[in-house]
Amino acid sequence: MDARTGKKIRLGRILNPVSGRTIIVAASHAVLTGAPSGLKNNSEMKKRLGQLAGANGIMLAPGSVEKIEEIFIGREKPSLVIHMDWKSFGRPIFTPGTEGISEGNISELTTVENAVSSGADAIMTYLYVGHKDNKLEKEEIQRNARLAAECSKYGIILIIEPRAVDDYVDKSQVENAKLLAWYCRMAAEIGADVVKCIWPGDIKAYEKIASETTVPLVLAGGSASDDRILETMELAHMAVQAGGAGVMFGRRIYSSISPAAVLAGLSAVVHEGATAKAGAKIFSDMTNKTS
Repeated sequence: MDARTGKKIRLGRILNPVSGRTIIVAASHAVLTGAPSGLKNNSEMKKRLGQLAGANGIMLAPGSVEKIEEIFIGREKPSLVIHMDWKSFGRPIFTPGTEGISEGNISELTTVENAVSSGADAIMTYLYVGHKDNKLEKEEIQRNARLAAECSKYGIILIIEPRAVDDYVDKSQVENAKLLAWYCRMAAEIGADVVKCIWPGDIKAYEKIASETTVPLVLAGGSASDDRILETMELAHMAVQAGGAGVMFGRRIYSSISPAAVLAGLSAVVHEGATAKAGAKIFSDMTNKTS
């Protein structure tokens, strides 16, 4: 018995054992941007995230765990994923950097040991590449390599979200399959068990990225609203059709009038192979019943 057993057990919770895919709800935006719609306070967090027992995982910042810890307790409950990092990259106000250099900072919010002691099955960290300052890039690689080693020691799953430093101001760094495939593979080679990737613009590009990433690839969600529910389902459908292992959506789920209905539609698409239209219909049927 060793830490590899822990990795296998925890990955088996994060990935559905039948479909081999996952739906992780990213609910940690407040540590980066302030209180988001749907998760304004503890009461909203308990109400909305408490509807998501069918999710494979829910990601929280460390300070939120004890406030809603009951949603993780018991069989058939989501895995706890700890959002490891605070970052200033991509911030629309008080943008970091000087003299035209828009580089940001990352600070770890907790330790891998603390994440394990809290009962987490995984942590998620960022990997920012393309720094103008080579020293910063070196430090970011070393930081992720250290976290990978610590996760291996404790048998906990490591999710890495690699990003280009300037992708929030330069769309060519987002819709660029070659670039995305490069740093997703880099994250896997550093030691990620799962890699989170932003949408590159079309299914062919995502297929290239998934084919060159040697660990399960999950799709980041971005923002959306209930009147764009078909878009949410289409993104999930394209991601799995392209060879991805599921989605890591946040605002698309918890900001909805019915997070449970969004999750039900996504579960049909991701785990059962339903079409995007079928997933959207599940959402509509469930919300109509409760309205």
